[in-house]
Amino acid sequence: MRSAARTRIRRHLEVNLAWIRVMKETEAEPQLAELYGRMKDVDGEVDNILTIHSLNPAALRTHFDLYKACMHGPSELTRAQREMIAVVVSVANECHY
Repeated sequence: MRSAARTRIRRHLEVNLAWIRVMKETEAEPQLAELYGRMKDVDGEVDNILTIHSLNPAALRTHFDLYKACMHGPSELTRAQREMIAVVVSVANECHY
């Protein structure tokens, strides 16, 4: 998906999906800012699914490390297969993320 389209979708989805207080990158303390720097996507943004952990940087780091291990670590599954499994689980859970 092109960058502009992803940005429009992201902005649309940011409208009150959850009532979880998050720290924006501009408000982040040094430890959180360093984590955000590692977690930026191709558009230079941190996904909402990660920012919900911003008040607990240790949980954020653990979540991100688990994601990286599951999606990018050694496996008999291809990356495409892992993504397909993630989509099916999200649909089954009625998660629109």
